[in-house]
Amino acid sequence: MPRPSRRGGGLAVVFKETFICKVLNTQAFTSFESQTIKIGSSIPFYCVLIYRPPGPATAFLKDFSDFLSSIIKLENVLILGDFNIHIDDSTSGPAVELLTMTESFNFEQHVSGPTHQKGHTLDLVFSLDLNISNLCVKDVHMSDHSCVLFDLHFNLESTPSVVIPQRRIISENTAARFIEMFDSNLFLEFQDVDSLIHSLNSRCKSILDVVAPFKSNRVTRKPFSPWINDSIQNFKRLCRKTERLWKSTKLEVHRLYLKDLMLSLNELIKKSRSEYFRKLIIQNKKKPQVLFDTISSIVAPAAPLTPVFNKADANKFLNYFVDKIQNIKDKLPSFQSCNDDIDELPAHALSSFSPVTQDDILALVTTMKPSFCLADVLPCKLLSKVFDAIGPWVTRMFNLSLSSGVFPSCFKHAFVEPLLKKSNLDPTDPKNFRPISKLPFLSKVLEKVVSEQLVSFLQDRNIFDRFQSGFRKHHSTETALLKVSNDILMSADSGKCTVLVLLDLSSAFDTVNHEILLSRLRELVGLSGSVLAWFTSYLSGRSLSVSVNQILSDPTDLRCGVPQGSVLGPILFLLYILPLGNLIQEFADDVSYHLFADDLQLYCSFKPSDVKKLHSLLSCFERIKQWLGANALRLNSDKTEVLVIAPDDAAPGIHQQLGDLSLSVKPTLRNLGVFFDKGMSLEHHAKQLTRNCFYHLRQISKLRTMVSKADLELIIHAFTSSRLDYCNSLFSCLNKKELSRLQQVQNCAARILTRDNRRAHITPILKALHWLPITFRINFKILVLTFRALHGLAPLYVRDMLCPYTPSRRLRSMDQNLLMVPRTQFRTRGDRSFQAVAPRLWNELPLSLRSIDSVDVFKSNLKTHLFLQAF
Repeated sequence: MPRPSRRGGGLAVVFKETFICKVLNTQAFTSFESQTIKIGSSIPFYCVLIYRPPGPATAFLKDFSDFLSSIIKLENVLILGDFNIHIDDSTSGPAVELLTMTESFNFEQHVSGPTHQKGHTLDLVFSLDLNISNLCVKDVHMSDHSCVLFDLHFNLESTPSVVIPQRRIISENTAARFIEMFDSNLFLEFQDVDSLIHSLNSRCKSILDVVAPFKSNRVTRKPFSPWINDSIQNFKRLCRKTERLWKSTKLEVHRLYLKDLMLSLNELIKKSRSEYFRKLIIQNKKKPQVLFDTISSIVAPAAPLTPVFNKADANKFLNYFVDKIQNIKDKLPSFQSCNDDIDELPAHALSSFSPVTQDDILALVTTMKPSFCLADVLPCKLLSKVFDAIGPWVTRMFNLSLSSGVFPSCFKHAFVEPLLKKSNLDPTDPKNFRPISKLPFLSKVLEKVVSEQLVSFLQDRNIFDRFQSGFRKHHSTETALLKVSNDILMSADSGKCTVLVLLDLSSAFDTVNHEILLSRLRELVGLSGSVLAWFTSYLSGRSLSVSVNQILSDPTDLRCGVPQGSVLGPILFLLYILPLGNLIQEFADDVSYHLFADDLQLYCSFKPSDVKKLHSLLSCFERIKQWLGANALRLNSDKTEVLVIAPDDAAPGIHQQLGDLSLSVKPTLRNLGVFFDKGMSLEHHAKQLTRNCFYHLRQISKLRTMVSKADLELIIHAFTSSRLDYCNSLFSCLNKKELSRLQQVQNCAARILTRDNRRAHITPILKALHWLPITFRINFKILVLTFRALHGLAPLYVRDMLCPYTPSRRLRSMDQNLLMVPRTQFRTRGDRSFQAVAPRLWNELPLSLRSIDSVDVFKSNLKTHLFLQAF
């Protein structure tokens, strides 16, 4: 490619004739020259050759960012060339900006040594989803630049394999035939829970074997194209038949007929593909993981096929999962009866459950998330259709269980399915799998009935730990992090340093001691009578099997842990660790804490001159370790992380006071999905978030021709907007540079959706889409949380961060529903805390907004208000 403006220079790519190469037309830039080559056909990769002339890099960095945005739809990308930027100089602003930019687009830079005779690294190799190895730099004495050599490896497409699925075929009249054959009189004689549920399951299974028998089909795995239906297959046969006719006659009329048929076939495929995605999005718009897996299987190269396992493999998985828990228990100190120093039993007790009605159960069946377990006799979608027939007996069985204090035995067996943690891991090694426990659907419905009554009892008596945010209504990871970050920022504003400790427990849910748990339920919570008997039955006699390829391992008993995959398991764990909060409160003068299920964080704030306060933190840490050991829980010391939030000159002295915890100090740590750093700027989090979002946008861009605009917008919101909005009430800490990075993500998403040119002004695009810009989305979240807190729809610890404005004398502002703005000293500390930001934003709202009582009405009117401000 010759230089367009003057003589000399230019770019050249040399390749073997055996490669299928095609030069792509790309946008020209004034600050650098580029040439883009597509290599390969079925699974291609893209080679981009770059040359940047010497000179200021400001214009280049902007143009190169635009260029990366324009190729976001491509995968398997190689970018290389002479960038004329000293990447080896870590103090060079352009070098840092270039590496940060490429990293946010998920590119990896491979050259580390000097490539120029003056000792600088100017020639760079960036790759995306490519395997680069054996890179070396050689001086061939032909130029002032050295030659950069490397190997690039490709993986061939995997060979199709054969699987034999077995499933029931549910048709439109299956439910009607089932109801017709169901005889409710068969269950009148049963008066105990186990006999009734066993007979009900047996009868339902025998009917299903008639109306919807199991069928096995031999299926060959092919490239995933689920939208290819019978009509399209028949049309393809017609096309092939016409093609054979044309080849035999060579007549022009047959060629034109074939051409018309091929055009019609393409239109049929496009229409069917669009309809497939439309249904997929509607069915799974609240299940982003299902959407992600399906879309990834279409737009990304096929992952290695999971091996076909046998029973020996299933037992191997079982032994690994069981041994893992046993190894944790073996490392615990010798068990001693745990004394929680309970002076007296609770004044109020829950001794019996209220009976449940058939309508109550039907409401749960239709609203709970559908699930499937090998023990389920009736599929969820069929259960709701035949519930009028079997509902009376399910209701009777549930009420028998609640009144007698007996949990059905057939609900106690779990089926564990191993799930590969990452697609690139070895599928033959059990340690690379995560156990996913599945329980019968009716078991979850019964647990939900109990859960609603138990939680109501706990809330009425304020039994939950105030700073426990896991599995509680109106609580979330965001509210937990909002509290912690606010405390840290306000402490920093008053000149204090903070040490944050994140504690990791090893498989905490699986090692819970049943004897201790039942003691807590009786003595701390106040359960008695048939309720306590029901929970005793619920925890006893449990077992599990591993299921791989519908092949079961041998069963094994479970003698500890709360049931994974259950409804009650998380609540029982919260009650199990109730005394832990009381223990930490003994150090309340110096140490604060927060819990999200089994994730515990401690933080201690102090003046730099009062670093000895850390002794309280260390003492609290030791007491926690002792308590965990006495309660059959193990602290994973290797995963305990510490963050020191302090000025650079104070940090060394703090490290010296941390003892063994100093070995766990990190510059950044991931706290419930958000990266905290030593300055609480969230800069590292913004970079990781930008990189993650661009990865998903690259995948989504490949679907633009497959789905309608409305469906594409739903996908973008599921994969990108949801990530930008996650915990964004903390983003008041971000500076303008990081906010602009996030705004660039939203701009790219908008252009993918509207297919507008990258040079088109973004403001009209966002306005037409009715998307709030990033800064306004942050303000929206903060204001909604403020509204919820003021109306009792948020945790008390959030409400306590807000103080109503009460003037010292009667003023008109008394009735304005205003909040007091605390006095702060630093714009980058206290000014960015929720405690300061929320009142400022709230007080700026018009009185008509502040006076609304409904959260839905407030959110609607607030978005309109912010939209008018933004545009």
